[in-house]
Amino acid sequence: MSGGEVAGILVAVFWAILVSFLAVALARLAQTLRATTRLVADVTEQAVPLLADASAAVRSAQTQIDRVDAIASDVQEVTSNASALSTTVASTFGGPLVKVAAFGYGVRRALGGRKDDAPAREPRRTVIVGRAVSRREKRKPRGKRD
Repeated sequence: MSGGEVAGILVAVFWAILVSFLAVALARLAQTLRATTRLVADVTEQAVPLLADASAAVRSAQTQIDRVDAIASDVQEVTSNASALSTTVASTFGGPLVKVAAFGYGVRRALGGRKDDAPAREPRRTVIVGRAVSRREKRKPRGKRD
């Protein structure tokens, strides 16, 4: 056998080993692609119903938001109507009611003076060393106290 034949055999063996490794790598790659295909199919099967449910939930939420918006606009309208009514009542009856109340107070003061059930006003007292002394006692000489 010549050197060229040995080199050819070595190249053929090397080429066979390389092709074997490439075949194993391609077989593993094919398994990985099949597993990935199954995984994508499973995810698709589960994701489609989830997306349908999410879409239904979003539509329901939009319906509820539309209802709340309608309620809020009604409440705003009622509030503005109540404010206008309050302003109208205050301007119509406010001034005359204040005048009637003031007139009634003046009449009571003029006719009644002081109410009978109101307590009488006590005389002023001066505090001297921890005790209260009325004006009357203060004016009397010290020896003539009762």
